[in-house]
Amino acid sequence: KDRVPARSDQQITSIALEVLSKLSLQTNIRSAANSTMGDFLAEAEKAIPAEVHMISGCMDSQTSADVSNVASFSLPDPAGKAGGALTSSLLKVLYADHRKPDGDLSFQEVLMKVRGVLGGSYTQIPQLSSSRPMDINTPFEIVPDGCTGTKRALLIGINYVGQQGQLSGCHNDVLNMVEYLKDVWGFPPQNITVLLDDGSHVNPTRSNILNAYRTLVAESQPGDAVYCHYSGHGGKLRDDDGDEKDGYDETLVPLDYQSAGQIRDDDLFNTLVGPMKKGVQATCIMDCCHSGSILDLPYVFKADGEQTEMAPSPDFDMGPLLALAGALASGASITEALSQQDPQQLMAMAQQCCTIL
Repeated sequence: KDRVPARSDQQITSIALEVLSKLSLQTNIRSAANSTMGDFLAEAEKAIPAEVHMISGCMDSQTSADVSNVASFSLPDPAGKAGGALTSSLLKVLYADHRKPDGDLSFQEVLMKVRGVLGGSYTQIPQLSSSRPMDINTPFEIVPDGCTGTKRALLIGINYVGQQGQLSGCHNDVLNMVEYLKDVWGFPPQNITVLLDDGSHVNPTRSNILNAYRTLVAESQPGDAVYCHYSGHGGKLRDDDGDEKDGYDETLVPLDYQSAGQIRDDDLFNTLVGPMKKGVQATCIMDCCHSGSILDLPYVFKADGEQTEMAPSPDFDMGPLLALAGALASGASITEALSQQDPQQLMAMAQQCCTIL
């Protein structure tokens, strides 16, 4: 008490007013932040009606990897000894020896365990992104509790047989995931569509991939659970208007990419993400290079050991997506919807959201 200098009533009043002023400023900042977050979420719900989650094998700037021997991951291996690094690690965590883990794992635990499996030999950092803010501590699920709708799945695996850059694990990724979906999540075989370049399934050409996505979107109804899987090459195409920070768009590489071209992130948003109906929950696994923002989802969690919760992508601009979504909702075709927008603005938005991770 003796060490505290005496203060006049005027000084005490001044200090109190200063404290109250700071508290008021903090309250206003919190209020503004909450308002901004609310606006961002409202815009996300308009641009992307469905709840879409994506686990990607790496950040946009990184490459993914093929695992030469999945036996080291204790995987069910129906047709060979190779698999993609993300898929192999994910199945080691979720389905080793054809068994579910004894206890429920959260999304965060799954991603961090996958990162741990990869950490010995691979530098790629898996990511979880979403159309909605998620509590990453909730149990990992592909089919939500109480789901009474239809379970549908589309899995694509491309080994590029006979081409330069041939892979060896993508067919196994798909076959292993099919068994996991049927055994653990109860997906009926008749609702599982598979595209493989193995001579027995529908070829994963650019046209066939996009048509399969369109069919999946058209058939899926509110209450349904949807699963999409892609194992193959991912790429980056040079932007032609110079607005992208790194100068590239992220892509999927179909079997016939040399003649038909690659599938840009804009194509995936326009075909799969944007048109999916409200009330559908879709889970997508992208086991390919440069896949961090391939679906243009606005919320992100990176399993880098530093991020502890999902957060909005800070530079994500919803404006052009909202305009596009509005045109689609009015019944316009993709071509008509795009023709109604400012193409330079749309491209700038796509480039911006593809380089923030």
